[in-house]
Amino acid sequence: MSKISNTQYFRMNVDTEIRVKDILDQVYDAMVEKGYNPVNQIVGYIMSGDPTYITSHNNARSMIMKVERDELVEELLREYIKNKE
Repeated sequence: MSKISNTQYFRMNVDTEIRVKDILDQVYDAMVEKGYNPVNQIVGYIMSGDPTYITSHNNARSMIMKVERDELVEELLREYIKNKE
């Protein structure tokens, strides 16, 4: 029997980690399906933090809220630089 004072360790499955790029792709597609300008809407969300810039269609709003806004900016900049070279 374990003592209650012992430290317990938990491991998270790396497979469950959601990639920021995948979320941006899905959010972009949902915005296009609803007829919104995805660039303007995503920029509005990143600048303000207001989730209502993102449609709830196809669960896009809850997906984008799973990542920090700075992570979104990092991914966008990373892709820009990669395509620039």
